[in-house]
Amino acid sequence: MADPLYRDPAAPVAARVRDLLARMTLTEKVGQVNQRMYGWHAYERTACGHRLTEAFRAEVAAFGGMGALYGLQRADPWSGVTAETGIGAAEGARVSDAVQRHVVENTRLGVPVLMVEEMPHGHQALDGTLLPVNLAVGATWNPGLYEEAVASAAAELRARGGHVALVPALDLVRDPRWGRAEECFGEDPYLAARFTEALVRGAQGAPGERIAPDRAAVVLKHFAGQGATVGGRNSAATELGTRELHEIHLEAALAGVRAGAAGVMAAYNEFDGLPCAANRELLTGVLREKWGFDGVVMADGLALDRLVRLAGDPVAAAATALSAGTDLSLWDGCFPRLAEAVDRGLVEEAALDAAAGRVLALKFRLGLFEQPYTGRRPAVTRPRELSERLARESVTLLAHDGATLPLSGRARIAVLGPNADSVPQQLGDYTAPQRPGSGISLLAGLRAAASAGTEVTYARGCDLVGADRSALPGAVALAAGADVAVLVLGGSSARAAETHFDANGAAQVTGDPGGMTCGEGVDLAELALPEGQSALLDAVTATGVPVVVVLVQGRPHALGDLTGRAAVLLSAWYPGPGGGRAVADVLLGQAEPTGRLPVSVPRSAAQLPVFYNGKDHGYRGYVDQPATARHAFGHGLSYTTVEYGEPRLTRPVATVAEFDEEGGGPPVVCSVEVRNTGGRPVRETVQLYVRRLLGGTSWPRVRELRGFHHTDLGPGDAAEVCFTVDARTLASVSRSGEREVESGEFAIETGPSSDRTRAARLTVRPSPAARA
Repeated sequence: MADPLYRDPAAPVAARVRDLLARMTLTEKVGQVNQRMYGWHAYERTACGHRLTEAFRAEVAAFGGMGALYGLQRADPWSGVTAETGIGAAEGARVSDAVQRHVVENTRLGVPVLMVEEMPHGHQALDGTLLPVNLAVGATWNPGLYEEAVASAAAELRARGGHVALVPALDLVRDPRWGRAEECFGEDPYLAARFTEALVRGAQGAPGERIAPDRAAVVLKHFAGQGATVGGRNSAATELGTRELHEIHLEAALAGVRAGAAGVMAAYNEFDGLPCAANRELLTGVLREKWGFDGVVMADGLALDRLVRLAGDPVAAAATALSAGTDLSLWDGCFPRLAEAVDRGLVEEAALDAAAGRVLALKFRLGLFEQPYTGRRPAVTRPRELSERLARESVTLLAHDGATLPLSGRARIAVLGPNADSVPQQLGDYTAPQRPGSGISLLAGLRAAASAGTEVTYARGCDLVGADRSALPGAVALAAGADVAVLVLGGSSARAAETHFDANGAAQVTGDPGGMTCGEGVDLAELALPEGQSALLDAVTATGVPVVVVLVQGRPHALGDLTGRAAVLLSAWYPGPGGGRAVADVLLGQAEPTGRLPVSVPRSAAQLPVFYNGKDHGYRGYVDQPATARHAFGHGLSYTTVEYGEPRLTRPVATVAEFDEEGGGPPVVCSVEVRNTGGRPVRETVQLYVRRLLGGTSWPRVRELRGFHHTDLGPGDAAEVCFTVDARTLASVSRSGEREVESGEFAIETGPSSDRTRAARLTVRPSPAARA
């Protein structure tokens, strides 16, 4: 007998999906849209290795298969998986194949299961390569390097038996009090969109029907607007209008969809009164009908159970989410009851077919029916090197007296602070337990890289949080006897065994935060440094010794004006396991500082919001402090000086029609000369902004990033940097809800940051037909 059509690798994916669905029972279809089981409950460790649990076997039997299994290799304090109980790199493929073999060989149709893994900044598994967190990645302004690093991480995930990578990319830091700020590429939609494109290209490869065996399908988190929750409160309501949603919070998602992302995850927050997982206008109207997305929409963890309060019971909640456009659940008890929803007439079976079909299509795209098992794969090369390169390029020099750095040649360096000698505190949230000896702290990095004869001393000085000052005198004495003090302060997202968690894995931190001051569930009302760190900063700067303040952080902290107190202020973000070496290279001058702020740094939490691209209402500021940021979006210094000329346009006037695809006019080009006027080389990030001066259908924003370009300049060198001013540069959301170029007056601005630009004026006139 000939194999069924769905087994034919030469047949189109859509035809294979239709054939397979026609053979499935209602129960089997429900099984394909369920991801109920935690992966670490599917196995247990034995003296001989790992074995599958009876709970896993029962779950497969209950639905005649399994749509997806979440987090088979996840390890962290929430899951309770440790180095002793979990799955290491050498065992990953073998355990994954055992799971897959049971599903394929013990179900009627032999449909493989999707292995879904967290990859927020590298694979969250034992021995998984860690990258710097997304906020650090955003500070590199280097999507090409990130794409290369993601490709390596995805290959590592596939080599261990994973298929689908869950990656935060769509949220924006509109309020840095939010604990998940570290998971965002920054506050700007254009910058986030470029990194989202790079993420999809790196993980999945070029767009196409198939995803290669050394690539992973990407599910982009979170859709949509989660970074705009009120008060920076995790999973809270948003107060977004439709225009704000489209102009700011959907740009990265649209870029990811156009790049071919396999899936998106519906966010916890609500939009216009409806949770995203139940919002048909968002998931079907915008995502599928307007954008043409045909991939998988996954719910966030236990999000569908929250709909019971809205829908009345779990069955109705499942029907609501399915009807809205959610395809795949995560841990909830609602979607397993979709057969009841169909039987009760709450949802058509055709809707279930559509959702199950999209899950099956992804399995076909991954080639799982032809090659369900991982087997032996070539070792993945260069992931740790790429991680360290990202860390080095993310280091952002915010203030510098022009003399203290680089530190090379200093005989005595005092390294102080609670983040100076802690690898876990530079790794970020969603991090698996690390093997002893892995990673290098900033203290160790400086000691290893400093020239022979340099004395590097260390005192912690204070705890990460709290007001204890008992260690302060010793730290101050050490600083006073040094040539320079490196004060390493900031926050930590390091989860501990004693951390308590919500059912969905968010940390429960109230009152005394202990060792965790950032991460999912750890929102702050105050952005200043904790009392003990502030006291250490005051005491060390009072010694008169040059002080270099290094912030290891997952959000921008609000510090007071350090002018005349600290010689240097530098943000290292959460740079990952190689971050200590990367930051040391910059401090010692073995690498140039190239990072640029992906987020505005506030003066205080009281002045929020402070993002640079707010509406241009001409607000003068508060009476007691300016409304502007302490350090503006795009800011970052180097060890030299760079001068910018006036931007020049090839022509000052164009028509709307010239920006259409059919427009026949020559392109408008903006050029600017940049010159290195100092004595060291520099990689300058030249930024292009657009400011609408007159015209349009909505109140304009202060300015909006629309391009950036890196140029390498030796001492005395100059270069002309050119930007094409096209429809994407000038378009805004019109009354129709579409992005289009509207007539009016524009300022085309170039500069080194959002607050240091020079402008050329461009007039865009209505098309002749429109005037007629």
